[in-house]
Amino acid sequence: MIERLAGTIILLSGWKRILLAFLMGGLASFALPPYDFFAVCLISFPVLVWLIDGAVDNADAGPIRRLLPAAMVGWWFGFGYFVLGLWWIGNALLVDAENFAWAVPLAILGLPAVLAIFYALAAAIARLLWSDGLGRIFALAVGFGIAEWLRSFVLTGFPWNAIGYAAMPVPLLMQSSVIVGLLAMNVLAVIVFAMPALLSGRRDLKTGLGLALLLVAAHVGYGAWRLSTATVDAKGPLVRIVQPSIEQNLKWDDDARRSIFDQHLALTAQTPKDGKPKPQIVVWPETAVPYVLPQSPEVLGAIADKLDDGQILLAGAVRMESRGEGVDPLYYNAIYAINSDGEIIGAADKVHLVPFGEYVPMENVLRRLGVSEVVELPGGFSAASSRRSLAVKDGFQILPLVCYEAIFPAEMGYDGPRADAIVNVTNDAWYGDTPGPYQHFRQAQLRAVEQGLPMIRAANNGLSATVDPYGRIIDGLALDAVGVADSILPSKVALPLGERARKLQFPIVLGLALLATLAYFSRQRTRVG
Repeated sequence: MIERLAGTIILLSGWKRILLAFLMGGLASFALPPYDFFAVCLISFPVLVWLIDGAVDNADAGPIRRLLPAAMVGWWFGFGYFVLGLWWIGNALLVDAENFAWAVPLAILGLPAVLAIFYALAAAIARLLWSDGLGRIFALAVGFGIAEWLRSFVLTGFPWNAIGYAAMPVPLLMQSSVIVGLLAMNVLAVIVFAMPALLSGRRDLKTGLGLALLLVAAHVGYGAWRLSTATVDAKGPLVRIVQPSIEQNLKWDDDARRSIFDQHLALTAQTPKDGKPKPQIVVWPETAVPYVLPQSPEVLGAIADKLDDGQILLAGAVRMESRGEGVDPLYYNAIYAINSDGEIIGAADKVHLVPFGEYVPMENVLRRLGVSEVVELPGGFSAASSRRSLAVKDGFQILPLVCYEAIFPAEMGYDGPRADAIVNVTNDAWYGDTPGPYQHFRQAQLRAVEQGLPMIRAANNGLSATVDPYGRIIDGLALDAVGVADSILPSKVALPLGERARKLQFPIVLGLALLATLAYFSRQRTRVG
């Protein structure tokens, strides 16, 4: 039956081939949060293999034309994956519908169309190295590995919903990331997901299924072993996360500024439950303070009134940097550290800004065409020149990440001593009750595991949580809940690999997959010859 099904798929052409590729990409998106049904990838990727099996052109055609049918299959697969996985981005443009509703189709269809180019490249690379049996599985994994690597930095990078996340839906399955990293996990995940394609024939079936079972056993076994031997000391500070769930259309409303600020203050001063001590560190979400702090001494005074002696507030706010008369100031999306005397004792600015959200790429050209950033400030936000840790109290250092900076595993490094915790502040109210906040949280959760650091994540409307260095949620707040979450921050843990070895994770795994691909490719050419 599987042989007949594969044969039928291989022979598809025209709109039927396009439609099936799109549907299989869309099906694969259900492996992502909040659904986490990763088993769908064991259907979508084998079908993708069979579609590429049949994606051939005239043997006399040029090299580009010979790869075009496979590239189109990959593009439609990617288009389906990103349309169904990222449709919620359009919700952000409806917050200010009067100015940005026209761009909703670009967000829902245009961005997926661009991102799908990477998967078109993946399929083209795979087809270039295609061979029978297990060789084509390795070829597809190499293609996706390269495509996801490129997606992590090309045009500032947008590695959201990388394929590897589908293989890491729970802490048990997240632990392998400290050994291989996300980029290598993309390669290994495709190998396993695509392996059922071998069921359509007998070539390399036992070898392929044996390899897939070995990878799955290693993935699950290492996770079980690491969690069973995990030792986390709850010796860190007592932390309070404030989640006010402010509606996005009120965030920049001048008339609502004071009530928004007062709500944060009230939650900060809320008495702990069950007689627990007051928190030592309070964390507010991204852009929680609707004032420019250094120019607002009365605001700092109000904060000081709500903080007990020794308490520290970490608050997301806009930081303004004056440049003199007649010149617009620079604005930064920042995290401030404020002590109980109302003094600003530190600040860290966002390094990786959101294109079109916080700044306009190719500004001189696009602004003339009427294009502006969604969060409109004079000139948009400016980016910090480099990432650095932020000292909070008593030698306690945090790695500050603002909003979607948490989706870039390669950007966690900085000069200086290793931090004690990650603090990720964000405002996902832009996206409403959609898969977006769940996907964002999962990616931040993986950064805690990869870095071996506990994470404090404060989101305006959720998902807010304290996460231990193994990705396990200690305490948190559901989407759109209003309240606080108090928990003792666990200590950081040692990582099994050093920084130099971690930089080799992806090249080694990709190199091994490429060697296997070339071996099978050479075997087939020798057999045919």
